[in-house]
Amino acid sequence: MRTTELVTCPRSAFDWLGPAGVRAVVIRWLRLVAADAELAPYLIGLDRPRLAGRLTAQLASALGGPGGGRIVDGAWRRLGLTDEQHWRVLDYLAAVLCGLGLPVDTIVAAQRAVAGEARA
Repeated sequence: MRTTELVTCPRSAFDWLGPAGVRAVVIRWLRLVAADAELAPYLIGLDRPRLAGRLTAQLASALGGPGGGRIVDGAWRRLGLTDEQHWRVLDYLAAVLCGLGLPVDTIVAAQRAVAGEARA
């Protein structure tokens, strides 16, 4: 008897989501932040399309995509957020990625990269 084994091809989260999927994650993430009454004022006057573009490049790199985007260490911290607010921003990112069924280690790596604690 011959046993058949399934061969899987490992794919990064970026390969699975694609560029449009990563952009959609960032858009959802920014909507959650903007809907938070305590965080929304920090987005007033900000160039949101530019922020979204930077976060998309950063997140794509963190998820295994091309590293051509400039990593902006602690971009959220530059807004003057408290530690609690900063963690809430990262929790919103985790919620969006978790909703897509991504593994926990991928979500944590993405949070760290976006927080500027690690480079993807």
